[in-house]
Amino acid sequence: MALEIRQSLKLTQQPIMTPQLQQAIKLLQLSRMELTDLVRQEEEENPVLDELSGSSSEPEPIETNYETLTVSPPSEERETSEESEIPAMDWRMERRSSSTRDQGDDEDRPSFENFLTKKPNLAEHLSWQLRLSNFSEEECLIGTLLIGNLNDDGFLQASLEEIASPNGFEPAKIEEVLKKVQAFDPPGVAARDLRECLLLQAKQVYPGEILVPKIIQEHLDYLARKNYQLIAKELKIPLQEVGRAVRLISVLDPKPGRAYSDENIQYIIPDVYVYKAGEEYVVVLNEDGLPKLRINPYYREILREQNQSSDEAKKYINEKIRSALWLIKSIHQRQRTIYRVTKSIVRFQRDFLDKGVAYLKPMVLKDVAMDVEMHESTISRVTSNKYVHTPQGIFELKYFFNSSINTSRGENVASESVKEKIREILAKEDSQKPYSDQELVEILKKQDILIARRTVTKYREILGVLPSTRRKQVG
Repeated sequence: MALEIRQSLKLTQQPIMTPQLQQAIKLLQLSRMELTDLVRQEEEENPVLDELSGSSSEPEPIETNYETLTVSPPSEERETSEESEIPAMDWRMERRSSSTRDQGDDEDRPSFENFLTKKPNLAEHLSWQLRLSNFSEEECLIGTLLIGNLNDDGFLQASLEEIASPNGFEPAKIEEVLKKVQAFDPPGVAARDLRECLLLQAKQVYPGEILVPKIIQEHLDYLARKNYQLIAKELKIPLQEVGRAVRLISVLDPKPGRAYSDENIQYIIPDVYVYKAGEEYVVVLNEDGLPKLRINPYYREILREQNQSSDEAKKYINEKIRSALWLIKSIHQRQRTIYRVTKSIVRFQRDFLDKGVAYLKPMVLKDVAMDVEMHESTISRVTSNKYVHTPQGIFELKYFFNSSINTSRGENVASESVKEKIREILAKEDSQKPYSDQELVEILKKQDILIARRTVTKYREILGVLPSTRRKQVG
């Protein structure tokens, strides 16, 4: 059979990922904070992008071939092609007047030094105590070296020999200064291990206590495994005395430097709010903090002037305007998609909104995808890192998608509902006789929930609950 090369035409359809489509998909899966950062970056790189202030007046129309869109809460009656007009103004004059006004306002404002503050971290807090202590110059230098070798939890990371050898100090002198630094606040700081950390705290917090330091020094491993009977047997004391000492030890902080961590807490800002108005639930997009974008009118005026600008300049402005319009439309479409998906979730999870987590229904991405006529991958991107504020609390949109578990009546219950039931059971258990995983299976079976022991173990670990042998407490 001879081989030959032939040319033939074939008509096929295949998706093409244009840069604009890739940007739209990227915007869809960004969190609120990431979207704000991206918009700020685009504003720096694209000069035609302008941000509308909250006090801007009703704009006046300008004849142009480009649409100007602003990001606003979409509704089912409002179409994405709606135009927002822009006022005609002297952009350069506005810049001069605003800069003059700002300079005048600055004279009446207090200095930033009067109201800015910074929380001290662990090293700064210890250095402050070091300067107030009656240390010699050599001891201050050693103390600074010790403080510089502490981690964020307040533990000494380097050995005394590692600190002493490159700096020409004797290890005995390092040990002497270390004892003084360990007396600083917070209690337990500059310890070399957990045992020393707890001992330092016990001596400061319970100065007259004998049993607590003894248990920490000799039986820390048994304490971690909650083997209280063996501790009582070896120390030859009643079990109640061990229980009293354990309660005192549980107050101590295993990471004393954590209170001075300079890590900023990031609070969750909901992307959507769900309110109950009468008998219906209303979905409202949270637009606070999201910039409202438009095309800067100064550059639009340049395009209207036929002879004032070069063709190269107009070509550059045209490219930037097209890029800006696509970004504005993509943000608008992102907000509208979040709105539609949230409304669909509200329709499916009405019982949850009315009665709580126990009434959460099993739901998968396909259910919402069919409801809003979108692909499952789109729903997955929309629900990633997006949060909704409901009458039951703040939840990630992905929270509402969970598997189903069968009941003895042939019905299905959401896995999150089962986790909530396990949490309620464990909250009411006897701390001296905690439930094992198999006992939890039997209790759930009485509530018509059929579940395997390994599944109970997995849910318990997700909830952050220890096994029954480590939850047991003495009276």
